[in-house]
Amino acid sequence: MSVLVTGGCGYIGAHVVHALQEAGKEVVVVDDLSYGKPSRIGDARLYGADVAAPGADQRLAEIIKENRVDSVIHFAARKQVGESVEKPIWYYRQNLNGMINVLSAMAKTDAKKLVFSSSAATYGEPPVDVVPEDVQPMVPINPYGQTKLVGEWMARACEQPYGIRFCALRYFNVAGCGPVSLEDPAVLNLIPMLFDRLRQGKAPAIFGDDYPTPDGTCVRDYIHVSDLADAHIAALDYLDRDQRRYDAFNVGTGQGTSVRQIVDEVRKVTGLPFTEAIKPRRAGDPPHLIGDPTRINTEMGWHAKYGVEEIVESAWKAWQANPAHHIDTDGWRQQD
Repeated sequence: MSVLVTGGCGYIGAHVVHALQEAGKEVVVVDDLSYGKPSRIGDARLYGADVAAPGADQRLAEIIKENRVDSVIHFAARKQVGESVEKPIWYYRQNLNGMINVLSAMAKTDAKKLVFSSSAATYGEPPVDVVPEDVQPMVPINPYGQTKLVGEWMARACEQPYGIRFCALRYFNVAGCGPVSLEDPAVLNLIPMLFDRLRQGKAPAIFGDDYPTPDGTCVRDYIHVSDLADAHIAALDYLDRDQRRYDAFNVGTGQGTSVRQIVDEVRKVTGLPFTEAIKPRRAGDPPHLIGDPTRINTEMGWHAKYGVEEIVESAWKAWQANPAHHIDTDGWRQQD
């Protein structure tokens, strides 16, 4: 039997494919290659397809049957908070149609285990600093988070009628890199965005320094992508159990780090004498979001191994290993 990974050529997906292969699993990948690269998935079989497209459920069912897939890890989705605020209809169409097609394909086949790539964005602005999975109210404040929460509802609704075993992993801020070849290919997350500004000789940007947090910048729970990949292996094992108390799990450290602290760590790791620039807040960003990992620690035996220093160091190593955006630190000067 094999594992189907949708979006497996992307940043997180490729790390999970690598972890599955290291664990001896047969892996099949479906990806539209809008961000990912085929070179990132080793010898996994790749099918180029958009899971949100009309008729994709039938194609996914064919792929599942052809490869004797029994488990699906569903990543393929759009994930930019700001973009989701600007283009909500497109986000609903992409992320919800993709989920519908995956579930429809599973309902027609023998693939009955689903690990869903969810998000801490499902929590919106929770009334507590460290968020448990059952916090109330749970009101996402941007279309991206809304699509992830609805995706959880959809999968949960399909468990009983179609025999699908489901769990959602709610990621917090994923960063860092495992093998340097699996570097984040898109400059969409905080640390690659900081590095990209430095590559251009520009001041790294902090979006908002007037939030109700200790230093005025957003506070997040940063999780190393290799830790996150290990959580997916643990989740597949969890779905093998007949008795499962929960179907949603935070994947985080329980520790908060501010954007300014990340910027300071980047300054330390890179050795570059930059001065950051303060920009206006971005729409849809909650001030404070830290996950309580007690449930996944207890139920799956998973624990985060890496901290912020290892996250930034590994990201910098991968960035510098890529000739396309390597930074000459000796000759670097800030130009703005």
